[in-house]
Amino acid sequence: MRKEFSMLQSSPTVGFISLGCPKNLVDSERILTQIRAEGYTLSAQYESSDLVIINTCGFIESAVEESLESIGEALAENGRVIVTGCLGARAEQIRERFPEVLAISGAHAYAEVMTALHHHLPPPRHPAGLVAPGEVRLTPRHYAYLKIAEGCSHRCSFCIIPQLRGDLVSRPLDEILLQAERLAADGVRELLVVSQDTAAYGQDLRHRPAIWQGRPLRTRLLDLATALAELGIWIRLHYLYPYKVLDELLPLMAEGAILPYLDIPLQHVQPQILRAMGRPAAAEQMLERIARWRQICPDLTLRSSFIVGFPGERDEDFAALLAFLDAAQLDRVGCFCYSNINGAAAQQFADQLPESLKQERQQQLMERQQQISFQRLQRRVGQRLLVLVDEVHAQHLITRSAAEAPEVDGVVVVNGSWELEPGDLIEVEVVGHDHHDLFAEVADPADEEE
Repeated sequence: MRKEFSMLQSSPTVGFISLGCPKNLVDSERILTQIRAEGYTLSAQYESSDLVIINTCGFIESAVEESLESIGEALAENGRVIVTGCLGARAEQIRERFPEVLAISGAHAYAEVMTALHHHLPPPRHPAGLVAPGEVRLTPRHYAYLKIAEGCSHRCSFCIIPQLRGDLVSRPLDEILLQAERLAADGVRELLVVSQDTAAYGQDLRHRPAIWQGRPLRTRLLDLATALAELGIWIRLHYLYPYKVLDELLPLMAEGAILPYLDIPLQHVQPQILRAMGRPAAAEQMLERIARWRQICPDLTLRSSFIVGFPGERDEDFAALLAFLDAAQLDRVGCFCYSNINGAAAQQFADQLPESLKQERQQQLMERQQQISFQRLQRRVGQRLLVLVDEVHAQHLITRSAAEAPEVDGVVVVNGSWELEPGDLIEVEVVGHDHHDLFAEVADPADEEE
């Protein structure tokens, strides 16, 4: 993901590029908010910027290369570049290729970024009241990402997130809820709760007691989700390990307090592969839990991601993964070929698989899941859905229901010309679908059954 921000103000001017996942996007929003608060101009053009800040991604090698290419491009077009973000943890790699970079800092290093900016481009001296208030957001006005924790305490063998972002550090519950209140008051209709390990929220704080609006809560995901539900807007949870807390969340989803949507990156199902990955869960247990979840909340949407071609993955391991997909009937699935990451333990594992086999398995899995997703969408034809308007076009709307998260899932395309705005909620009836998206018409209230 690449986000560029522009704004018309007076100089000095800072260009900004944000790369990577929604967690990184939240970091970018925080840095941009501080930059604007100090009176800098923000620009999307290299030529009009006095300096460029790049918030990089370093999770997989393709992301590393994209980050390095962005640094090279910014240096060529502007010449003055500050680097921050995940790839900043590999400062020597950046310096080796781009010794002229002004400063380098790691992920969520807000103070270091601002110190470097002040040194290389001192802030303006505006009269009081000239700087625009409020938070800078890189999402549309009607939805926002809410990051509740930083880092991860797992040690997955294919991942270097703890090296880049450190162990799990949960934000104080009242701080999160105050931010959520501000966002809701600013017109946000959907909060997407994110972190590296959302279900583990509060574990590092031993779920310590907290007070919110005069009542006692505990620093844990269930209490946080319950409090967020009181805002009266959509609450969507992302990046959930299959901990027990997921079972506790299902009643909230069934009663409509939070969206009936679980994003669980399972990565594989075979016990020996999961052990080698350093991941929890097993296929049989997950199938039982999924069946139980759907009994509690029939409208539940399940999203997951898997890695194929992990070192030592046998034909029978991959066949078991396909069988799991058939049995689980997940709504949305992403699939990635295993790739060696510098610093990850799995880079040293024996039985590395050829790239051609990884690609073949990825294609097979996605073809299988495409059939499943098609059938899952077919079941929704004829249903009435409450949808959130994302885009308004001359002859159609782009919307999403509870089953579609922005940027990663499909959409609900609504035919017709309507006097609506992004962020509006409307009721539609599904009339068709393809492999990814639903097609709908605005529902006629007169057709609704008594």
